[in-house]
Amino acid sequence: MSRSNYIFTSESVSEGHPDKVADRISDTVVDAFLAAEPEARVACETLVTTNRIVLAGEVRAGKPGGSKAENKALTKEIVRGLEPKVRAAIKEIGYEQKGFHWSKAKFACHLHEQSAHIAQGVDASDKKDEGAGDQGIMFGYACDETPELMPATLQYSHNILQKLAEVRHSGECAVLEPDAKSQVTIRYENGQPAEILQIVVSTQHKKRIGLHMATPKRIEAAIRPYVEGVLPSGLLTKKTKWHVNPTGRFEIGGPDGDAGLTGRKIIVDTYGGAAPHGGGAFSGKDPTKVDRSAAYACRYLAKNVVAAGLAKKCTIQISYAIGVAQPLSFYVDLHDTGEIDPAKLETILPELIGGATPRAIREHLALNRPIYARTAAYGHFGRRPDNEGGFSWEKTDLADTLRKLA
Repeated sequence: MSRSNYIFTSESVSEGHPDKVADRISDTVVDAFLAAEPEARVACETLVTTNRIVLAGEVRAGKPGGSKAENKALTKEIVRGLEPKVRAAIKEIGYEQKGFHWSKAKFACHLHEQSAHIAQGVDASDKKDEGAGDQGIMFGYACDETPELMPATLQYSHNILQKLAEVRHSGECAVLEPDAKSQVTIRYENGQPAEILQIVVSTQHKKRIGLHMATPKRIEAAIRPYVEGVLPSGLLTKKTKWHVNPTGRFEIGGPDGDAGLTGRKIIVDTYGGAAPHGGGAFSGKDPTKVDRSAAYACRYLAKNVVAAGLAKKCTIQISYAIGVAQPLSFYVDLHDTGEIDPAKLETILPELIGGATPRAIREHLALNRPIYARTAAYGHFGRRPDNEGGFSWEKTDLADTLRKLA
């Protein structure tokens, strides 16, 4: 029996956090390849540091089985066009600082062709379906703590930073700079959020607020109304403790203050520690990589289980072997909150998405599209599906079917 009364914390980081800058760049590369060729293969890692941007990894732009010469030519063409796209992404985040500037940072690209030995295991042929891009385990999770069916601690942490980014971009709160972190601690009663105990916000800032030096107290006064505005009023109390820039001044930030790497914020990207994680990052990977696509599928299925009212919490695990299409295992845990036997769901759920093979997942969720740069900050889950096909894994279109099957 899981505990029903406890205290739990999750954190988020902003789009300007150095690791998130790296994620955004890597997913910009993924989008560039998928826009040119939906069957492209991408595994891109990015390093950002003081006025430097470095890309490395493996790519292939052409169709599996296509002409090697044509594939190589298209790959080179896309790679040549990456630098302006990368700089535009950094500009959109807002970096025009002495230590990291979208137009002045040195750019180096070390992307090269995908290994033929990996390709032979993944590509479909007359004799086999498309195999998984790697071995591994992936998890999906949903709960009824928020309308987004996400853990409240993480959702509220994301909401804080999204709001601060909004007022920074608009100029409404001009003292803010791109790099920021948030953290929310909640006391739970009977498994539901009862009270926010602690709020932490550390945000990069300019030297002055008007004529005054930007001290932590002045930063708190500037941002607190925005933070309070995105949190449920019933959870904030007089006892809620606030920690705003608790170390003091925070003027040097972003890649100038700390090096950033793709894939280092996997808990921020998923469930804030409220659910297991298989260990694989999402950003920089095309959807043949099950680290990404199968994790999206597991979230999709878990969310539909909770949306259907079959459980208050649902965790799903799936596993694969490289080059093998069929999942090796599929596990459902309803955390003693279910209205249905989890074993029944283990049979039903994979079949609702074509057996949960890599290709079936990609086709069901329409993942072969340039929809990934938008996922790089503020979580891959708990987001609204958009008109271009982004966040398709957040739809609850299976809920009615699950109610009937249950």
